[in-house]
Amino acid sequence: MRLIFAGTPVFASEALAALIAAGHEVALVLTRADKPAGRGQKIVPSPVKTLALEHGLRVYQPTTLRDEASRQVLAEVGADVMVVAAYGMILPQAILDLPARGCLNIHASLLPRWRGAAPIQRAIEAGDARTGITIMQMDAGLDTGPMLLDESMAIEADDNAARLHDRLAALGATLIVRALSRMAAGDLPAVPQPQAGVTYAHKILKSESPIDWTASARQIVDRIRAFDPFPGCTGSLCAGGGESGQSPAPVEQLKIWRAMLSDGAAPAGAAPGSLLTGPAGGLRVVCGDGVIELLEVQRAGGRRLAVTDWLRAAPLASGARFELVAKP
Repeated sequence: MRLIFAGTPVFASEALAALIAAGHEVALVLTRADKPAGRGQKIVPSPVKTLALEHGLRVYQPTTLRDEASRQVLAEVGADVMVVAAYGMILPQAILDLPARGCLNIHASLLPRWRGAAPIQRAIEAGDARTGITIMQMDAGLDTGPMLLDESMAIEADDNAARLHDRLAALGATLIVRALSRMAAGDLPAVPQPQAGVTYAHKILKSESPIDWTASARQIVDRIRAFDPFPGCTGSLCAGGGESGQSPAPVEQLKIWRAMLSDGAAPAGAAPGSLLTGPAGGLRVVCGDGVIELLEVQRAGGRRLAVTDWLRAAPLASGARFELVAKP
């Protein structure tokens, strides 16, 4: 088929590579503007743009799709289908109407669960056992269009957002090629999304990083997994002391990258955020319901370390604990 492809990050570049390999004619690639990245804040192209240029594809980076100039550029392509994957820009109805067979979206959840911007992270955070890819016929709503094809996969106990992202990106690439093949054969029926079970995967914010130690151990472990690699979960490590009901000044902000549920119970009267010695020199933290064992942490300006290595380099003072997050 003659395609327009719209996408920006690595998740989308996997699909673009699969479409090229399958022999589709990618006549135009839409992607977001080049952005600064890394410590030097050097301006770099998106993964999709990089791949498109490697294959000699035409790239278009509009700041909006709501003007007549953008609509005209896309209309002149005469595309059969527009494939959209994590593009990062809303497509107005005038654009959705241009391709002869419409616009297909590769969405990283089993719709209607986790419509929206961060379906991978929110599925892990919620403790879901399964997720998957849905190929959807786009309409003007937020991930509300009819479903064309889907496939599920298990969320493994040790999955973080990065590992699950990579598996879903590969599955999305496979399914979009399969969907176009079936569409060409006239064998791709559209099924309306169920009205029940709708949830929204709101954008991940840095302000969500601080860990609420009064939450359950399961909730905390799942959030740590969900927020790796971005934005990471943080705890304010505090020295001992302080009056009852008051928090001492934080010693440092510690990023917590990996943790697991602990079999041990919290001592009677231990408050959430209290630190306990773990097996083999490890470190456990009391939560609102249960205990977790920390596995990998990172000091500001440092690198990720196994907790045992970190403790050898920076032994904790007696009475140290994590400060509780202030409630709004």
